[in-house]
Parts: sequence; C-alpha cells; structure tokens
Amino acid sequence: MGIIVWCVLFAIVIFIAYVATRMAAQNKEDGLHDTGLAIIEFGRAFPNEAIRQLQATVDGKAVFVRLHDNKAGFMRNMSRHFACHLIEPGTVRVLASETGKGLSIEFANAPHHNGTYEFASAKEASEVSLWLLGNYVAEQDKELPVPNTSAVNGH
Repeated sequence: MGIIVWCVLFAIVIFIAYVATRMAAQNKEDGLHDTGLAIIEFGRAFPNEAIRQLQATVDGKAVFVRLHDNKAGFMRNMSRHFACHLIEPGTVRVLASETGKGLSIEFANAPHHNGTYEFASAKEASEVSLWLLGNYVAEQDKELPVPNTSAVNGH
C-alpha cells in the first residue's frame, strides 16, 4: 500500500512540474504582446507620463508608446527585464524597412536598441513613424507660418 501512495505522489509532482514549465514557456513566448504588461512596466519606469496609445511589433519584443503630449516612448524586452525610455526629439533616425511593414530605427542616445522593427501591417508602421516624426519637430517649427494674404490675392 505504501508504494502505491508514493507512486501517486510522484506522478502528481511530475504533472505539476510539467504544467509549470509549460506555463513558463508560454509566458516567455508572449513577450510584450500583452499590452497590460507593457502599460504596467512603462508606468513603473515613467510614472508621470500618461500613455495614449501602444503599438507592439509582430514578435512582441518591442512596444512603441505614444504619450499624452505627443512625445514618444519605447519599450524592449531584454529577456530578463524591460528597457524603457523616452525618445528625445532629434535623437532618432527612421527609415522604412525592406518589407514595407517595418521601420529601421537608429537611436542616437541608445544605440543598443538600433534595429529593424516589423509590425503586423504597413499602416501600423506608418502610424509609429508619425509618432516619431511628431517627436522630431521642434516646438517652434510646429506652428505653420501665417500666409501672406496680399500675396495670395495678387495685390
């Protein structure tokens, strides 16, 4: 009778270990696809910044963040932690990727994050590029000059 109890307990322990490893593997594969996790982690890094919108890459390893005042942020899964930073105006260079669904980005103040980031669609990539473009423009350049009405009317 004692050997049967030990075999059952051993089987239960093996089953629990199997389930736990499968759950851990699933969490590792998810990356930053979970927007709730991205919001929490970015909020921890920058508690005074209000998040307006998030856009994750296809692989879930990076998230671009649009903030309330049209600033942009960036999060990247670094396997054991998440790297978060605000993108300062004029410190990023953006080009379209070869696929058309991604962006090749160079960060002047964080070169270890340079790379090509692919999105699910070209629309998502263009939206992120607009966030970064809005971040490019200096405050004094955001206002359009007042048109000269006499030149328009021909006077």
